[in-house]
Amino acid sequence: MYIDIEVNNKTIHAKKGDTILEALRENGIYVPTLCNLSEFSPTGACRLCVVEVEGKERLVTACSYPIEEWLRIRTHSPRVIEARRMIVELLLSNHPEDCLYCERNNKCELQKLAQELNLRERRITGKKNRGKLDLSSPGLVYEPAKCVLCGRCVRVCEGKERVSTLEFTGKGNFTSISTTMKKDLNFSNCLHCGQCILVCPTGALQEKSYFEPIQEALSKENVTVVAQYSPSVAVSLADGFNMRSGKDMSGLINSALRKIGFDKIFDNSFGTDVYLIEEAAELANRMDKEENLPMLSSSCPAWIKYMEQAHPDLLSFISTVKSPEQLTGSLIKQYCLDSEDRANNDIFTVAIVPCPAKKFEAQREEMTNKGISDIDAVMTTHELARLIQLYGIDIENIDPEESDKPFNISSSSAKLPAAIGGTSEALLRTINYNLTNKDLSSAKISKLRGSKEMKQTKLIIEDRTINVISVSPIANIEKLVDEIRKNDSEYQYIEVMACPGGCVNGGGQPVLKNIKNLRDRIKAVQNIDEKSSQRFAHRNTGAWRFIEEKFEKPYSETALKILHTHYSKRDVLL
Repeated sequence: MYIDIEVNNKTIHAKKGDTILEALRENGIYVPTLCNLSEFSPTGACRLCVVEVEGKERLVTACSYPIEEWLRIRTHSPRVIEARRMIVELLLSNHPEDCLYCERNNKCELQKLAQELNLRERRITGKKNRGKLDLSSPGLVYEPAKCVLCGRCVRVCEGKERVSTLEFTGKGNFTSISTTMKKDLNFSNCLHCGQCILVCPTGALQEKSYFEPIQEALSKENVTVVAQYSPSVAVSLADGFNMRSGKDMSGLINSALRKIGFDKIFDNSFGTDVYLIEEAAELANRMDKEENLPMLSSSCPAWIKYMEQAHPDLLSFISTVKSPEQLTGSLIKQYCLDSEDRANNDIFTVAIVPCPAKKFEAQREEMTNKGISDIDAVMTTHELARLIQLYGIDIENIDPEESDKPFNISSSSAKLPAAIGGTSEALLRTINYNLTNKDLSSAKISKLRGSKEMKQTKLIIEDRTINVISVSPIANIEKLVDEIRKNDSEYQYIEVMACPGGCVNGGGQPVLKNIKNLRDRIKAVQNIDEKSSQRFAHRNTGAWRFIEEKFEKPYSETALKILHTHYSKRDVLL
């Protein structure tokens, strides 16, 4: 039901039950806010969304005030603007003055507000914020001096990832956001997913950069520098250059990386095909033995860490296949490039990925071979955009190029895991072939597509029923975990991703402007699949030839040593 309200002397239609802020946004009227997140109930903490309502003595917060019939609202009256200016000035009074060196320079919401409100001089001075710079995490950096106490990170960490790593501590002027017992991030239960980075309005939370070792490796003549990038990176990078959202940048990424100086560039879709073939064989083996079912996906390192610390008794249910990035790293170092001095790491591999959790994954002991890491450095999509700009590459005016052999051939199934539901869809295609020796009549499985956070479908293959469900973010998994523990699960396979929507919305991706950006990225991945002439991982002859030459067959003893890993209970401060 819609009702009429008056905003700035004009009548607009508003949905009954909405807040003033929601009604204004629906009608294209901008009101600033720092604390509001559309998926969560409003708090009114930042007070920046205040508006004048006729009949009310005080300004009201638009994010929490419900719509009433014939409200008369003024969104930008002198009184309102002065109130907002005062709030921003108070925030700036103790904020660090290092905008030129800040990670979020020109993309900082506080900076943007100051510009919008025409703040050109400092009228209020205060004692600058202080706080210990936390560099302990392999994926994140926390700089509390830049925190404006909006609480977004706290709400996302608790509401979406169900770990509550960050929390408000102290009272009054001594309020801050920190981890449990104010310990460093590396001692906390942080998943390194980076969702807090995406919602942080300033540079208080940011990715940990590994630019220096990458640039050092690029400058050495005796080191072969290899880059591999995930399919989710290819459909998200365009947003970092204000190009059409969802544009497939694969060919341009290959070209840009060669111009920067990388010796070999691989699209890890080849490795993803190997991952899918291997995981399908593992699932078939478990179904034959009727043990450790449902099998849980292993491609998301944030999800893996969550299970290690929250549900270690269920680790045997997780697939042992390495994530596509780590699997590709293993293949590159052990089979694809000859090394003259491997002990001194003359092959330097860089993974370009969608989230900081992959940085944490790369330094895990389980992802090494004889003390040598499968992946030496990790960059996110956001960092790749910065690297391209740093080296002066005009990404819009270069010609696309192919990736290098032997990983230049892949199926479109390997693109699908970039979005939630994609791994399940690609896996079912190969499982069906393994059990019937035939391809699915229709490769597209509609129930596993779209942008919903939970998707499920059932595939009947001869006398077997394979029930799968795909879930994101982690907050949606608890009921399924309880069912597994009670041996009461109806599923054979469960795909889990920590980031809402999957890797296309990872913590290292360009920040989404709106939900349409996310849908564009998901649609781009699915369009690549629908336009492809090769849609099945098991039809990738290059991947099969590689598996047969190196491992004899999927899930062989040799494959288990190289392509699989294990996980253990992780003790952290909860």
